[in-house]
Amino acid sequence: MIAHLSLNAGDRVLDVAAGTGSITRRLTASGAEVVSLDQSYEMLARAVERGATGLVATAEELPFADNEFDAITFGYLLRYVDSVPRAMTEITRVVRPGGRVGMVEFGRPSGPWRWAWWGFTRIILPLAGRLISRPWFEVGVFLGPSIDALADRWPPASLAAAWEEVGLIDVTVIQMSLGGGLVMTAKKP
Repeated sequence: MIAHLSLNAGDRVLDVAAGTGSITRRLTASGAEVVSLDQSYEMLARAVERGATGLVATAEELPFADNEFDAITFGYLLRYVDSVPRAMTEITRVVRPGGRVGMVEFGRPSGPWRWAWWGFTRIILPLAGRLISRPWFEVGVFLGPSIDALADRWPPASLAAAWEEVGLIDVTVIQMSLGGGLVMTAKKP
């Protein structure tokens, strides 16, 4: 995703749903000036401990002026918002004209790989999680249905159309890992 954004050193980037900062760290390594935003103080605290500039807020109500950032990134966000159109409207509002938007998300494979993916997310992940700890078991049980819910409501073509409806252009959809990964980028005109 970051490679597709064509960032320049010094670009101001907002990393929404930054969590513990894995995307933030990659953006910073590319020379960007990054603000990490997440709704979870506990997750964001880990990013800040690792050097991020953090802010607790939601994607549906970004506390920034219009056109404030050169780029916006987000990973695994849209499964957690109440309104995908509202979140995308806010993201589009705070990126400057000519700025880029990038997303990474889990996808759902199709064809024969779909059943292998289903087995992995419904059986293997929960079992592996159970071996690690109760919280990891809960993540394993939650993840597959969460990914399916987003894929059912917002398949890639519908998601791309939603991005265009809020004014983004040059929307690119890249399905990776046999469809198990989804990277999208776009530009604000």
